[in-house]
Amino acid sequence: MKDKDVLDEISSIKNIMERSTRFISLSGLSGVMAGIYALIGSWLAYQALYILRGSSTFPYPAILSDLLTFERGELAGEMFVLALIVLILSISTGIWLTVRKARRKGQSVWNQSSRAFLRKGALPLVSGGCFILMLLWQGHYSIIAPASLIFYGLALAAASQYTYGDVKWLGLCEIALGLIAMLFPLYSLLFWALGFGVLHILYGTIMYFKYDRENSAH
Repeated sequence: MKDKDVLDEISSIKNIMERSTRFISLSGLSGVMAGIYALIGSWLAYQALYILRGSSTFPYPAILSDLLTFERGELAGEMFVLALIVLILSISTGIWLTVRKARRKGQSVWNQSSRAFLRKGALPLVSGGCFILMLLWQGHYSIIAPASLIFYGLALAAASQYTYGDVKWLGLCEIALGLIAMLFPLYSLLFWALGFGVLHILYGTIMYFKYDRENSAH
């Protein structure tokens, strides 16, 4: 019994230390929802390119060439607004689900670990956002999607030390996709959908079954 009590005490101390140093209120469902929003946004962008082209057949590279060469002046603005809507929906849903998870666990969502998490990820995100705005301003549309994947992945990898280790692997996958997308700019929308859509859904599903459902069961 004494050995069991010692092990229970060690486990309790470990959990307390983990809560104080790692942001563990991230919701897996928020990743799933962000992925769904991204896939819907990608589909709408693809449809917009198809409609603007006015063709009954639409080979994928041919449609994206409209965006890359900026043949239609309103196209980049529409894509930017669509991406902004996806971003706002993803952030707002993520905040809501994370706050809800923290309340269920009796924890504060705004604590030392969450602040450290945000600080670590802020520099790559802000730098990436400024870089993308410069690309948009100068008309380098073909590398906006790869750049967003790379900087987002860097932000996740940097902030992962203050949350679940799975976040680091998501970040590395986003970076890899972004680098590959740089080699195939005509397919940048497809890689963007894979990175922000499919990967987020896979990550969120794994997080839910690995952490969220387990915790709710207790």
